[in-house]
Order: sequence, then structure tokens, then C-alpha cells
Amino acid sequence: MKFAVITYIVFICSIGIIPAQNNSDEGQIAYYCPPCHNSCDDLEFETAGKCTHCGMVLLQQNEEQRTNTMSLRKMIVGFYLQDGVEVLDFAGPMEVFSYAGFKVVTISKFKNAITSQGILKVIPEYSIEDAPDLDILATFGGNSNRGFDDKVLVDWVKAQVVDYHFSVCTGAFLLAKAGILDGLQATTFHQSIDNLQNQFPAISVLKNVRYVDNSDVITTAGISAGIDGALHLVHKLYGLDVAKAIATNMEYDKWIPEEGLIVQQKH
Repeated sequence: MKFAVITYIVFICSIGIIPAQNNSDEGQIAYYCPPCHNSCDDLEFETAGKCTHCGMVLLQQNEEQRTNTMSLRKMIVGFYLQDGVEVLDFAGPMEVFSYAGFKVVTISKFKNAITSQGILKVIPEYSIEDAPDLDILATFGGNSNRGFDDKVLVDWVKAQVVDYHFSVCTGAFLLAKAGILDGLQATTFHQSIDNLQNQFPAISVLKNVRYVDNSDVITTAGISAGIDGALHLVHKLYGLDVAKAIATNMEYDKWIPEEGLIVQQKH
């Protein structure tokens, strides 16, 4: 038994991660696992490295920063999914927001199963009739020409009081139809930029940008760009270290913050 304990201590010390007592003085800097909804969320470490439980890169934070990071758990992100939705459009940002600790819920017009790209069956957790109050409403591409041409749906989007609207790919068309993008700069899937501009002349639609941030409305280009936009939102809310840790854990090395446009404009 003593040998096993000594072996464990040697192993922990060898990888440079030592769990600390949870009795830090206020303002003391320690190392923590980014929120991942596992028991390691409550662990504190004395040295840099990776979490011994989930493998995520530890964050160096003081008490206030840790409190802010953990408050992610209180934010509810509603993923509106329609039949034909693009898999990576929503799966990429879902990965980011889940690792960040947000509560992600799936919503569709009805609770019937939808089919993503004719392959993946998804059963929405909520319909637009019983969806909870949201902090962030996210919309995605795929079958947007038909799926978003629905007055009941558009009216529901208009009625949502959220902190942020977030769209990926042609999910921007739903925000456009709800009037949320009027007077703003935005982007969408590269093959749909002209179509969005022609249909909604009140929007300035931009090419060659991964995402556009209008303070409380973020639109992204197609498919994988949704990951960039989601990382940007995490960066914006809870700091670059949290976003970098998530990107590293996802092995996503494409994210370059400068490839997005931040508009100094309050919607």
C-alpha cells in the first residue's frame, strides 16, 4: 500500500501537476481545468500542465478569473436545428461551447427527429413552443431556402430576448429574415454571399472574413468557420487563455483571431 502511494506521488510530480488544497487565499493564483462538466472542474493545481483527469491544458487564474470562467455554466445556448442542417455547422460550435462549459440545448420547430445532411438523425430537446429562455441563440446552414421561409419561425426568432445572436454559414438568412442583421455588417457561406446581399440590401455582406462581430450579433462564414466564431465568442466573454485551451484540446490549429472582423458597433 505504501509503495502504491509513493508510486502515485512520483508519477504526479514527474508530470509537473500537483493537486492543491482548496483553501486558497483570495486573489491567489492557481491552475484549473477549463469547465468540462466533469469532476475535475472542482480541482485546483499548484503547477502548470494538463489535467490528470480529462487531459485539458490547465488555466492559470486567480479567484475572480475562476469565478468568471465557471459562470459559463449559467449561460444557455440554444441551437436551432432544421431538417437538412449541415453537420459540421452545428457540431463544431457545439464542441467549443460544450468544452467551455455552456449549457447547450437543441431546438427545432417541432420535436420530431430531423435529418442532418440526409445521414444523421437528431431528436431536438425542445420545440419553439417550450424552449427555455436563452442567453445565446445560434442558427446554422443547410436547407435554409425552405427551412427559414416560415413566418411562425421568423416571429419566434424576433421574439427571443438574448445576449447574443450567433449564426454559421447560411444560418445568417434566418437572422436576416427576422431583421436582426439590418444595418449591420455580416458574412455567410462563400457561395451565398451575393444571394444574401441581393435579398437583404440593408445588410453589408462581407467576403473573405471568417466571422463578423457586431457586439451582440456574430455571423460566420461557412461550415468550419463556425468553430472560429465560437472560439471568438468564448475569447470575448472569458478570455484568450480559455479559448486557446479549448482549441488546443480540440487539436484545432486553424483558429487565427485576426481572420475575423470586430465591428465597434452596439446593436
